[in-house]
Amino acid sequence: MSTKRDYYEILVVAKSASQDEIKKAYRKVAMQYHPDRNPNNKEAEEKFKEAAEAYEVLSDPDKRAQYDRFGHAGMNGNRGGGFGGGGMNMDDIFSNFGDIFGNDDIFGSFFGGGGGRSGGGNRRGRGTRGSNLRVKIRLTYEEIAKGANKKIKVKKYVPCQHCGGLGAKDKNAFQSCNTCGGSGQVRKVTQTFLGQMQTVTTCPTCHGEGQIITSKCGHCKGEGRMYGEEMVSIDIPAGVQEGMQLSMSGKGNAGERGGAPGDLLILIEEEPHPELQRDGLNVAYDLYISFPDAVYGTSLEVPTIDGKAKIKIPAGTQSGKIFRLKGKGFPSVNSYEKGDQLIHVNVWTPQTVTADEKEMLDKLQSSDNFKPNPEKSEKGFFEKVRDIFS
Repeated sequence: MSTKRDYYEILVVAKSASQDEIKKAYRKVAMQYHPDRNPNNKEAEEKFKEAAEAYEVLSDPDKRAQYDRFGHAGMNGNRGGGFGGGGMNMDDIFSNFGDIFGNDDIFGSFFGGGGGRSGGGNRRGRGTRGSNLRVKIRLTYEEIAKGANKKIKVKKYVPCQHCGGLGAKDKNAFQSCNTCGGSGQVRKVTQTFLGQMQTVTTCPTCHGEGQIITSKCGHCKGEGRMYGEEMVSIDIPAGVQEGMQLSMSGKGNAGERGGAPGDLLILIEEEPHPELQRDGLNVAYDLYISFPDAVYGTSLEVPTIDGKAKIKIPAGTQSGKIFRLKGKGFPSVNSYEKGDQLIHVNVWTPQTVTADEKEMLDKLQSSDNFKPNPEKSEKGFFEKVRDIFS
């Protein structure tokens, strides 16, 4: 079982909280546990990262909906080897502060300016974030029931190994942007009939990074990334369903010039089973038996998700009878609930008969014991299904 705390609990907000309320809550928690306010405090640093993870999920409508439905199992682990936002490094967290704390310098007034960490001066801004990637994972019934680990090769943009993703020839191949003076922003004051109005825009020269490259990396041409492939290990939780989408943070395309990577979106597909059919958490199986077996009864094996199971067919079993194997269905992805296997009995009727068989059937037809008797018959199909799920 996961020991992760609930994301809403971490940010101290209700599940019905709006995006503005979530943003304000994260701002409050981040300021409380910021490393510069809590030097050499590992517990505060972990809570700082924990809050960033919670905000990363709850601020994204798609991830939030997935988390609300499946909990941490839908996120499936943490960043850098799983799903969700755990394991974020400080650069990833600080790169998001511009969006969270805005340009009012409130956060900077506490921690040395610019949303960065105190004592570090103007840190070079992050480059462009990488785009998300989408892949499809096809799973058998057995893999869905037990969970699975899939290792796949993903063709995508990866950080340039020669420049470490910086896009420059070396670490000294940068200079402060002359257009914005290294701030990454351009302020413009215009005179209107209401008075002076100041606007702040991203610097068009350095694209908000505050620095420009004087000598580009010859391998990636200054992008900080190259097209390649990566082996990704994906842990699929038990109980996923067709059409479910999991998100693996940081495993998408690498960003330009050291920008944060995008996410890898995994779409679940179910491989049809040759004998079983899925119905939510339950599994259905059509069992065909002969007329003599229906009359005398028999024992036989039926397929299940995890092998064979032996069942007993009582004497006098009617066509349409439904047997239930409890707990032989699929597990729920976000609870301890588990479905059942429903076995629908069909009495096989021959298409053709021999002369001897016809003679025996004629004798049986004249017997009152072989004539339908609605008063002694079992409930109808829909009544039996209703009883099972009531």
